[in-house]
Amino acid sequence: MKNAIRWSCLLLLLTQVSYAQQPVLPWLQQQLETYRNQVVQEKLFVHTDRSFYLSGERIWFRMYYVDGMVHRPLDVSKVAYLDVLDKDQKAVAQAKVALDSSRGMGSVYLPTSLLSGTYTVRAYTQWMKSTSREFLFEKPITIVNSFRRLDLPLLPDSLAYDAQLFPEGGHLVNGLPAKVAFKLVDTKTGRGIDCRGALLGAANDTLARFSSVKFGLGTFAFTPSIGTRYRVVFVDRKGHSISRPLPAIDETGYSMQVTDTGDGTLQVIVQANQAAATVYLIGHTRQVVNVAEGQTMAGNKALFSVPKSKLGEGISHLTLFDAAGKPVCERLVARRPQASMTLQVTPGKDRYATRDNVVMGLTASSPTGSPLPANASVSVYKVDSLQSEEGLAIGDYLWLTSDLRGSVESPQYYLNQTGPEADAALDNLLLTHGWRRFRWDDVLNPRPADAVQPPEHKGHVVLGRVTDAGTGAPARDVPTFLAIPGRSIRLYSSRSDNRGLVRFELPEFYGTHDLVLQTSAGDSLHRVDILNPYTETGTSTVMPAPDLNKTVNEPLQARSLAMQVQNSYFNAYANPALRSDTDSSMFYNKPDERYYLDTYTRFTVLEEVLSEYVPGVLVRRQNGHFVLRVSNMPYRMPFNDDPLILLDGVPVYDVDRIMAFSPLKIKSLDVVTRRYMLGYANLPGIISFKTYKADLAGFQLDPHAVVLEYEGLQARREFYAPSYATPGQLASRLPDFRNLLYWNPSVSTNQQGKANLSFYTSDQEGRYLIVVQAITPDGRFATSHQTISVQGALK
Repeated sequence: MKNAIRWSCLLLLLTQVSYAQQPVLPWLQQQLETYRNQVVQEKLFVHTDRSFYLSGERIWFRMYYVDGMVHRPLDVSKVAYLDVLDKDQKAVAQAKVALDSSRGMGSVYLPTSLLSGTYTVRAYTQWMKSTSREFLFEKPITIVNSFRRLDLPLLPDSLAYDAQLFPEGGHLVNGLPAKVAFKLVDTKTGRGIDCRGALLGAANDTLARFSSVKFGLGTFAFTPSIGTRYRVVFVDRKGHSISRPLPAIDETGYSMQVTDTGDGTLQVIVQANQAAATVYLIGHTRQVVNVAEGQTMAGNKALFSVPKSKLGEGISHLTLFDAAGKPVCERLVARRPQASMTLQVTPGKDRYATRDNVVMGLTASSPTGSPLPANASVSVYKVDSLQSEEGLAIGDYLWLTSDLRGSVESPQYYLNQTGPEADAALDNLLLTHGWRRFRWDDVLNPRPADAVQPPEHKGHVVLGRVTDAGTGAPARDVPTFLAIPGRSIRLYSSRSDNRGLVRFELPEFYGTHDLVLQTSAGDSLHRVDILNPYTETGTSTVMPAPDLNKTVNEPLQARSLAMQVQNSYFNAYANPALRSDTDSSMFYNKPDERYYLDTYTRFTVLEEVLSEYVPGVLVRRQNGHFVLRVSNMPYRMPFNDDPLILLDGVPVYDVDRIMAFSPLKIKSLDVVTRRYMLGYANLPGIISFKTYKADLAGFQLDPHAVVLEYEGLQARREFYAPSYATPGQLASRLPDFRNLLYWNPSVSTNQQGKANLSFYTSDQEGRYLIVVQAITPDGRFATSHQTISVQGALK
């Protein structure tokens, strides 16, 4: 027995030693590879027709849906959601949009009750909402209510600066050289503040001086000492100053400093103030590992040399791990992407008259000139003191801002500008904004699969929760039905999981309909609630008030007049082209028996109808109650269990109540005389009644049924613009005050990479901006801007 114990202890010790000596780098790479293969990273980019609106106008938008790792069009989720959020994080407009061939398009109306201010357009899928809410697309827009006084908050005269400090690698460590990045922002405008400043010690002695490089961002270097109180003083150009304390200093740990040597190499210096043996460096670009190396610490110091050519384009992540495989430092670096597509917009001329025909060409090609088939969205709008030319380009978002926390001021600067100052500014941006889309904790400690809702791959999914009616606790394994009353009978079944969730997939579900949810027959012990498909979490980005003043009153009045004229004269042409619900097929397809009651003798009692000319249904009484059975026709024997009884597609469990219903209100009757599988439900036949208007004809549903009006996918609305192709149209006296001349969310170039567009100018003179965003099937994307002017009338 003693020998057995000794051998067991030795085996346990050898197992622990073997585990401790397991190679860390391969394990980390395998964990990341597993995570990358299991978790689809989605990105949505939203091109809005412009960024300044009046309440009462409409936002037109196009969604680009891509794989977040390789930026190619993706075909996983079939539904996207769009919110317009006010300053209190409340949604003032929302839409569910179908994603077809990796693109979605739609519009939202801005109610005239909206207050003036900065709003956030947010877009996401259910998968984004389920896996990480930080993945959501966000874009600021300005909305002004021209029917009220300009009710923007008064900007205080006092300073409203936000100063933040970010140690390189994530920590300040006692006695280790450190670089600290800073960010000084005016909270009133959201813009960076140019500044200079100093790091002061306990005796107010100056330890380091600094100045911002661009957009209020910069760095300074020093060696921290624990126990010393440091503060950083910032001074703006007007001499106003604020101070902030340094972040806490760790007594022990690691530091990580990354330097661009200028010869295409990044030098990574790692230091520790504690006994350290081996450290590991993992570098990945959107979870594709490019660098994996280990170094033995010599004198508590290690040096890594990383060729920038090894890193992918865009933002890469450098993470330092200790000997146990624990992440201890991290740093972002970037390679500016090379252009993979060129977009050329060529209007027929630079200057047009009012009500003139604009014909322009669009050419998509590779950098070598080869034509590219691409799909694009095009917007043409007036540029003035209200609407600027600034706009988020698809490349700026996919390469940069989608992977960084917080809002990025002028993202196009970082990708388009080059030189020492631009390189320093980009490095400062990465030091101060942090990684957005990735956390090592998710890789090393993945969540269980049942904690994540799968993507909406087949269409819109309605989620509900079944709870115990008495305790409110989630109820599992409860069969539940969802019905959509109407001419086309749509019925779905589900069974609650261990969290009480039920999931109903509703493909091609457009428009607003009533939904009816019920559990099984006679069930009064459970309650079903529909879950909100939109995210209820507010955005973490603080949106400042729009920078408007009295000088905009005149153009604002002109814009308001134009909006009212357009709504008055052209609103009739802007009605939505809704999808008509003409599909009258049933979920059970062709029934085995179908009866149109008007072709038979009309009885006033439903029992007589079923008994006289519906052979597939047997009617009898049992203990004073009606019992219906469906004949199992292949075997010429009735089923022993209750069939599914429907009225306009809604399950009815009380047979006596349906038998008391007037047959004069029933138009037709279908009978399925076979066993039918509906999701989780095994149905011994179906009896389906349809009223004349498919509206239940006053039938009172089960009191435990949940009935609610529910908005499905948004029906397609066409953008309207008048034509002046004929002399009569040109002479029309209807005023045309459009400042949005053209919006087309889906323009495709042909195999020669070309497309032609045509539209007419309005009665509004001025300068107009043409904005084109485009993507190819293999993941090339680009943005193009062009201007035209409208002056005078045709002679």
